[in-house]
Amino acid sequence: MIKLSVLDLAYIGEGFTPADALTNALDLAQHAEAAGFTRFWLAEHHNLAGIASAATAVCICHVAGGTKTIRVGAGGIMLPNHSPMVIAEQFGTLVTLFPERIDLGLGRAPGTDQRTLQALRRSPASSENFPQDVVELQTLLGPPQENQLIHAIPGEGTNVPLWILGSSLYGAQLAAMLGLPYAFASHFAPQAMMEAVAIYRERFEPSRQLSKPHVMIVCNAIVADTEDEARKLFTTSQQQFTRMVRGTRGQLPRPVDDIESFWSPMEKEQVSSMLACSFYGSTATIKEKLATLIEATGADELMVAAAIWDHQARVRSIDLLAQAMD
Repeated sequence: MIKLSVLDLAYIGEGFTPADALTNALDLAQHAEAAGFTRFWLAEHHNLAGIASAATAVCICHVAGGTKTIRVGAGGIMLPNHSPMVIAEQFGTLVTLFPERIDLGLGRAPGTDQRTLQALRRSPASSENFPQDVVELQTLLGPPQENQLIHAIPGEGTNVPLWILGSSLYGAQLAAMLGLPYAFASHFAPQAMMEAVAIYRERFEPSRQLSKPHVMIVCNAIVADTEDEARKLFTTSQQQFTRMVRGTRGQLPRPVDDIESFWSPMEKEQVSSMLACSFYGSTATIKEKLATLIEATGADELMVAAAIWDHQARVRSIDLLAQAMD
């Protein structure tokens, strides 16, 4: 059976608070652990009313402290927003507290808008240094070298597993060159998925961390007791992405009975393209739907995101997914 994992953004639903979202994130991780999921990752985003995982390392500590076996990590840390030294210290501390349980996925995008990037005291040009920053971070987390003057304490010698995240060919090429595992973000930008995965595998160079290519595909997956219920739950994602297109982001919206009355034909076309790697259904149908994606990509792992407004329905979704895929 393919490894299954969960991507979480600590969603803040309409009518709820950031405290609710962080409580729910831990509860979801505990259910994912009990259901046999491999990883639970949180993503860095800033200045978004519907996401509570901005302080990603702190959220990871919260989740790892309330679980026992599941791997907890970043999916990802947007490295241009930070100095490699700070991330090495943060994740070195995390892996010191939770040995063999921490992952560090790295992204090149800022995860926010230009004004917020300025508030983070970073420049848009920071992303141009992404490859060098990854190598610097890798060095800081590796064994100390002779005559090395700068040390991440905790951090050095921990060899926190690094992943490269991407939604374009750039990340695939970098992951291949550095010999790191690659996670493709098909849950919001699936267009380059097949080409990126092919390039990664073709150009992969073995490294100390990884001897052969390892691909994780991230998709949206919602499971409910019936097809109709799953379809309705999916309207939350459809509204969320439509608002993104409109530039009117907010908290995670409640599902609606009729999505067609919410978006225009042009919005529907654009959002449907962004959500092309989204799957919903009952336990009787979801495995076959996901099998098509797994077969097409040859994925080694599958990570699922599920923007579901009702927390209990979201917990139910991952429980049903685990049952269906077993």
